[in-house]
Amino acid sequence: MKNWTANNIPQRYEGLAVITGSTEGVGYEDALALSSAGWNVIMMGRNAEKGAESIAKIHQINPKAKVSFEKIDLADLASIKAFASRMTSKGQAINLLINNAGVMTPPKRLETADGFELQFGTNHLGHFALTARLLPLLRKAPDARVVTVSSVANRAGQINFNDLQSKSSYVPMKAYGQAKLANLMFALELQRQSEKYGWGISSMAAHPGVSRTNLLITGAGRWSGPGIARTFLPFLFQPPAQGALPTLFAATSPDAKGGVYYGPNKMSETRGFPSIAKIPTQAADADVSLKLWEVSKKLAKVDF
Repeated sequence: MKNWTANNIPQRYEGLAVITGSTEGVGYEDALALSSAGWNVIMMGRNAEKGAESIAKIHQINPKAKVSFEKIDLADLASIKAFASRMTSKGQAINLLINNAGVMTPPKRLETADGFELQFGTNHLGHFALTARLLPLLRKAPDARVVTVSSVANRAGQINFNDLQSKSSYVPMKAYGQAKLANLMFALELQRQSEKYGWGISSMAAHPGVSRTNLLITGAGRWSGPGIARTFLPFLFQPPAQGALPTLFAATSPDAKGGVYYGPNKMSETRGFPSIAKIPTQAADADVSLKLWEVSKKLAKVDF
């Protein structure tokens, strides 16, 4: 694993990868690296124009890249269901699902189309619902992997079952920490469920460290403290291509294992090359993870 890079991704000439939030940032780097290694990649996002631009950029780098775009809004369960229905009608097995899209720290409490707090609803419940609805197609593949992207912010996260939607108190970073902790707990519980029921799916989690993406600007705002740091102190952040490496390692390396969490290896996991990341104590609680799983099924109106 030492100093693993995208050049270490095994070349393959078949296999479908579905990546949420892949028109920019770390998700775009995932799509670029996988398509360059021969994967058939479906890039996903809310903006078809951005999708077309991203595909054009990839084709400039690799004219033979097999990339396409699908519109989806992870803050809308109906949009997720519609996308899954389109995929199911095609019947093609999915070898890799990367749950990457995210919303970060909007200053005011916002809600999804279904009335969930935006960060918890998009980052966790949206990906939870998407994975559930794509499960039959993932099970069709002999080597399917699901990689769910968390964040170092999960270290301070707590799952507040009494106020999952932050209705009584909304603190942007607290809500974000809960959502990213839920991402990690979901990834670990998905592995346990797969082993229990024989789904044949490997579920991993990864995080990009502190990477130079637009997530801070679009969430907290350009003139927020984090947004200012992102704009004027870029040296504090590693490039998105570097931040994508833990996800790509989990997604493609023969050495990656289900139920493992991957992140950068230097400076408290904020930068560097892929390595096994430390799972926060609260994420290792299997009872709480199972409770979150059951609650999420009801909220997202899905089953596995």
